[in-house]
Amino acid sequence: MPKVEQPTSLSKSMPAVEPSGGSLPKFLQDNGLTPECRDLTTSLPSERGWVADHLFQYQGFWHHVRQLQGVLTCQNHFQAQDSDILLVSTPKAGTTWLKAITFALVNRFLYVDHPQQHPLLTNNPHELVPFLELKLYVENQVPDLSTLPSPRIFSTHLPCVSLPTSVKDSACKLVYLCRNPKDTFVSLWHFTNKLRPAEMGENSLEEAFDKFCRGVSLYGPFWDHVLGYWEASLECPKRVMFLKYEEMKEEPKVHLRRLAEFLGCPFSPEEESQGLVDCILKLCSFDNLSNLEVNKKGKMSSGEEYKAFFRRGEVGDSANHLTEEMIRRLDEITEQKLHGSKLKL
Repeated sequence: MPKVEQPTSLSKSMPAVEPSGGSLPKFLQDNGLTPECRDLTTSLPSERGWVADHLFQYQGFWHHVRQLQGVLTCQNHFQAQDSDILLVSTPKAGTTWLKAITFALVNRFLYVDHPQQHPLLTNNPHELVPFLELKLYVENQVPDLSTLPSPRIFSTHLPCVSLPTSVKDSACKLVYLCRNPKDTFVSLWHFTNKLRPAEMGENSLEEAFDKFCRGVSLYGPFWDHVLGYWEASLECPKRVMFLKYEEMKEEPKVHLRRLAEFLGCPFSPEEESQGLVDCILKLCSFDNLSNLEVNKKGKMSSGEEYKAFFRRGEVGDSANHLTEEMIRRLDEITEQKLHGSKLKL
């Protein structure tokens, strides 16, 4: 992996959270936090979060406190294998879809004769492809992943600069999915409002928009996150694949075949003639996944309802929510941040 310089944040951060009256704030007294994490947060820039607690800026990117604990534990303990596949994205960039497609693609040989027994029919994609820092290493857990069958598939929202050293030093492959910032923001705004405690009410579009533009969002700044992996894909194209959500929606067959080639499991002429590409795309489609019983009524162990991960999945929905001035501002920031990179969103 190339060495990526730590990005400069767009945000104007608040002062770091200081102990009050000789004791830490209540949200830092959680038993799931290590002394390392508690001590670190008192020295980091912080801002009020989108949901309930504060966001802390670590290695140039923003995390809530439980998530930060998972980041630190993952960095300290995750041991990547050369055959691993790591799916990466910013929040609300099509992560659920990418997980479903990749799981179905890599495991297609196991269920081709018994499609009615496919795990995606009874399991949410986030359970089949778990997040490293949000599921496996959350609350200072250190799971034993060494016995999992190869290839192991994990996912993360970690920026490139914060990836565990073992990932950077291994030959594992990374698939990055990027979505345009306008749709990403609107989807994130809707999603975080679903997670806010009822007594807090909804986060206004205007307040959330201002934070997003300043880079203060989960795993933000959005543009620095995207650029880190864009540059990595240019330097290490055999290890890092950069996908765009809009292009995948427009030509799903083309990009599913590209993904299969990249992961070393291309479709055979026989599979093509049997329509396996279409079968995978149908199984993993928004309409199919969102209407499964498990995704209508199930919940993650952390409490989020699976249905919260399925809203519309459309390209361009942001035009129904953003004013012309908001669109202009996002376009200007995007042009400024991506200038000279040759990346177009």
